[in-house]
Amino acid sequence: MNNSYNNNYQGKTVLVTGHTGFKGSWLSLWLLEMGAKVIGYAQEPESTPNHFNLLELDMVSIIGDIRDEKKLSEVFREYQPEIVFHLAAQPFVRRSYKEPVETFDTNVMGTVKLLEACRHTPSVKAIVVITSDKCYENKEWAWGYRENDPLGGHDPYSASKGATEIVAASYRSSFFNPSEYGKSHHTLLATCRAGNVIGGGDWGEDRLIPDIVRAVESGTPVEIRSPDAIRPWQHVLDALSGYLLVGEKLLEGDASVADAWNFGPKESDTHTVAWICNRMAEKWEEVNMRMQQHKETLHEATLLKLDCSKAHLLLRWQGKWDAEKAIDLTTQWYKEFINQGKIITKEQLSLWISQ
Repeated sequence: MNNSYNNNYQGKTVLVTGHTGFKGSWLSLWLLEMGAKVIGYAQEPESTPNHFNLLELDMVSIIGDIRDEKKLSEVFREYQPEIVFHLAAQPFVRRSYKEPVETFDTNVMGTVKLLEACRHTPSVKAIVVITSDKCYENKEWAWGYRENDPLGGHDPYSASKGATEIVAASYRSSFFNPSEYGKSHHTLLATCRAGNVIGGGDWGEDRLIPDIVRAVESGTPVEIRSPDAIRPWQHVLDALSGYLLVGEKLLEGDASVADAWNFGPKESDTHTVAWICNRMAEKWEEVNMRMQQHKETLHEATLLKLDCSKAHLLLRWQGKWDAEKAIDLTTQWYKEFINQGKIITKEQLSLWISQ
């Protein structure tokens, strides 16, 4: 796997914040497989089981809060990372209604403190801040959002992700300006916005597939609250491939990539929640669902699409797995784990790379 991404990660010291989370654990594994020295900084995993602990990765894992400026600075000072992938966040929409202050504090000020640590660490050459497709001011129109569309957010989570993008853009303009790269500084900063990412090892709260898996384990039907909601579904490895490609270009010193990027599936892979549920039930007979269209007291978007033309054209990035493949491999991961106790993350990563 060391031939991936022009060997740009082999031997590099990479800091991944949020490494104990769903996407962070997959990313850490991939980086290790490419020969990187991976340093993780995150809070303890929230669920039992959790993907990070199941993988038993050979990496430095530091438990800490992204808002702890002193501890974060100490980690940067000790390990001198060359590239930073920032995934640490409060990632749940519905929790953001219950805990708006913590959501804004973690997602916005946590990013500020992370970027400050980067700014004061000369070894850092590249920063990739991961936000969300929910960073856009969602008007629920039928076409996809482009990177230059207005940022916003109805719920606290979405608003915090829009604010995170503004923070990153400010730091890029003020301290990591691409036009000054190689002159007044040697660091490039980009942000990445992905759609609804699915894959094995996610046990997050109030998420569709983890809710289905928990229902299978308990032998009860899962209640699907918004079956008609439309999302851009993609496998976690497709999203991560975009993040890694951006990181590679930044490490190579390509200042044109220091910008915002969408990574999502083709428009044909934008499906309803009900479609995903039915596809999963076809592949896993234990899945039992009850579709009910609730009148939610909490606002959640029903239609959200991304336009990824910029990444397709300028980065030559394309996702490898369509929605059918993504849901089938995700279902396979959970079936293998629940029925046999097997963790097939590495096998699925190898499959992705070989295709």
